[in-house]
Amino acid sequence: MKRLLLFLTCCVFISVNAQDINLELYGSGFFSPVNVKHAGDDRLFVVERAGYIKILNNDGTVNTANFLNIDARVTNNGGEQGLLAMAFHPNYSSNGFFYVNYINNSGDTVISRFTRLSPGLADPNSEVILLTISQPFSNHNGGDMHFGPNDGYLYISTGDGGSGGDPGNRAQNLNLLLGKMLRIDVDGTSNGNYGIPASNPFVGNPSALDEIWAYGLRNPWKFSFDRSNGDMWIADVGQSAREEINRVPASSTGGENYGWKCFEGNSVFSSMTECNTITHQPPVSEYVYGGNPFRCSITGGYRYRGTIQTGLQGRFFFADFCSDEIGVVTETSPDNYSLSFLDQFTNEGFSAFVEDVNGELYAVGLISGNIYRIEDANLSVSESNINDIKMYPNPADDVVTFDLESTSVQLSDIKFYDVLGKQIYTHANFNNQLVTIPLDNFKSGLYIIELLDNQGSTSIRKLIVD
Repeated sequence: MKRLLLFLTCCVFISVNAQDINLELYGSGFFSPVNVKHAGDDRLFVVERAGYIKILNNDGTVNTANFLNIDARVTNNGGEQGLLAMAFHPNYSSNGFFYVNYINNSGDTVISRFTRLSPGLADPNSEVILLTISQPFSNHNGGDMHFGPNDGYLYISTGDGGSGGDPGNRAQNLNLLLGKMLRIDVDGTSNGNYGIPASNPFVGNPSALDEIWAYGLRNPWKFSFDRSNGDMWIADVGQSAREEINRVPASSTGGENYGWKCFEGNSVFSSMTECNTITHQPPVSEYVYGGNPFRCSITGGYRYRGTIQTGLQGRFFFADFCSDEIGVVTETSPDNYSLSFLDQFTNEGFSAFVEDVNGELYAVGLISGNIYRIEDANLSVSESNINDIKMYPNPADDVVTFDLESTSVQLSDIKFYDVLGKQIYTHANFNNQLVTIPLDNFKSGLYIIELLDNQGSTSIRKLIVD
């Protein structure tokens, strides 16, 4: 029962005037969280800008001990510096390796590997520095990292080096690692503590650095891979006119030029001579800087590929840090996309999105220090009588009963999900009007119940098991 009370304390429903999505509090008490990843299990690892990584468990509790503390090595003067991201090695369960991206005390970007000591603790003395990138200014550090789902290589997003307007034209300079998407082989040693994939697009080009996968980015604060098809989605923060979203098909061989500083989104930014010769890869979606509410900085997320929020399937989620709005990009027809803003949630400062091991999505508030689970506000809205089906008792102890006597609905399934969206039980036998399901094998906690009828209607319930 203690575990259940802890969960309910941490997962209080937030009432907002949302029309399309709801945010449900999942974890709280973090200080400037900027990145969250899973390690192949139901925990979330929360990166705090000051130099800490903390473990958020699936009951909403946070481990007392930090998973990693490198505060002394990290410059965190606010803004865009600090410990920015982490990524787990594809074989983390066996080798214990994970990678971090941070700004060191010299103000430069460091990509390092650390090793796990135990499931809840990393060894801060195990650092192996793979790559250091000189930063001319304190802003535009990019900073996200992911392993490619199809190739196992580490992808790293870097900003253009800062200031404003890319004064050194660094994003277009193939002899610099700034304003780029990099791809390295962490299991290789051809370049010191890492290798260069032979298929990188500029390998063998004396006028370019081998690590570069794509270029022409201003400040790709967040990117992700679509777990369904391997496409990469990049959210690139604009200067003062456009915020843009780029989609990279899984079939890409790299080498794309996203245009900065010649282009800002689809708009011309610079008329310098070099811009007359580039091939610009335009974004799939963009929105205008400014307006009311004031929009100024995009935070990229993920394409929803979970199982619970059926109405959100396939939508790419993003947010604007300044307006506190969450929006989506929807594929209206093959390779055609539309962008819309869903809802505004004040005093959050969304800095990241999270995809858990089951594909469910969460939003991260830098200002609030909270992590919220994203829910489809319309999920249980149906004209069908399926909503008339009674479920009792709730909370339940030994059994839960579904009463079909007062409805003509023909159910096809009753599905049980845990709080992370993992389907754990299905009932499909409806010979009786009273369906009683034993709960002997269910742990205490909160469960999501999905009722499905033969017409495709659904009803979502929440069940508490004592």
